[in-house]
Amino acid sequence: MKPILMNTEMVKAILDGRKTVTRRLIKPQPKGKLDLIVGGSNVGKWVDLENEEYWIPPCHCGDVLYVRETWCKFVAEHIIDGIWYEYKADATPACEATRKCYGYKWHPSIHMPKEAARIFLRVTGVRVERLRQRLIDDLEAEGFNKPFSYFAVLNHFADIWESTIKKADLAKYGWDANPWVWVIEFERISREEALENA
Repeated sequence: MKPILMNTEMVKAILDGRKTVTRRLIKPQPKGKLDLIVGGSNVGKWVDLENEEYWIPPCHCGDVLYVRETWCKFVAEHIIDGIWYEYKADATPACEATRKCYGYKWHPSIHMPKEAARIFLRVTGVRVERLRQRLIDDLEAEGFNKPFSYFAVLNHFADIWESTIKKADLAKYGWDANPWVWVIEFERISREEALENA
């Protein structure tokens, strides 16, 4: 079982059943075009034939991923109905008031322990594309509601993408650079299914 980071907006989209695909940056970036190897000892890897370089995808079909999201942990005297964790994607005004009252702080997704995970995904496909290559066809699968204006949604996606890139790396990995990405398709599964497949 492998972790995958999601921001709060994308967690909400997964919980709503709207998000079934995510794009992840390929590092380092290939110099040329990548092709999937379908046979031999390097099966499942991607190769840049011109430069004789190989890339291993972060996951494969059938892998189970657990989502890391913004979270906080309660202490024992504040546990209600066995709930130890609160997630920012679920935060209501009442829950926020309680959290602040007791001094609980949100922790970034990168620090979420595996035992706090509540969302599990089974990978159903992995492909390589440029960031914007087929994005317009994937906007709904990326978690955006059927857009009234594709231009507005693309701008919103671009803003989200760039918020995940360090400012110093925007020229190399930002929206305008149109970098190579892993396109990971998935389906949500239960904790029980995830543990069976782990």
